[in-house]
Amino acid sequence: MTFVVLDNCIKCKYTDCVDSCPVEAFNEGPNMLVINPDECIDCGVCVPECPIDAIKADEDLEEHEEKFLEINAEMSKVWPVIEESKDPLADADEWADIEDKLKHLEK
Repeated sequence: MTFVVLDNCIKCKYTDCVDSCPVEAFNEGPNMLVINPDECIDCGVCVPECPIDAIKADEDLEEHEEKFLEINAEMSKVWPVIEESKDPLADADEWADIEDKLKHLEK
C-alpha cells in the first residue's frame, strides 16, 4: 500500500502534509505535490494534515482516481523532494473546492 495525492491538490499545493512525513516522500511540482511510492512507508500521518482531503490510500481510490497512482509515481521521479512546508499557492483558497482539476496540472 502507498498513499496518493489526488487532483484536489492541483492549483492549491497546501504543504501541511510535508512536515508530518517521517521519510520525505513528498515531491513538489509547479502546482501540486505528489508522493513517491518507493519512499512512502504507508504510515498515513499525512492524510489528516491535508486541509482539502487530497491524499488517499491506494486501496481506497475510486476508479476515476486510479490514474493518480501513475501520476504520483511518474512525477516523483522528476520533481524535487520537498522537505518542509511552504505557503500554499496565492489563489489556493479559490481553487480548494473546485473538482476535476487534472487539466490544470503543470508538469
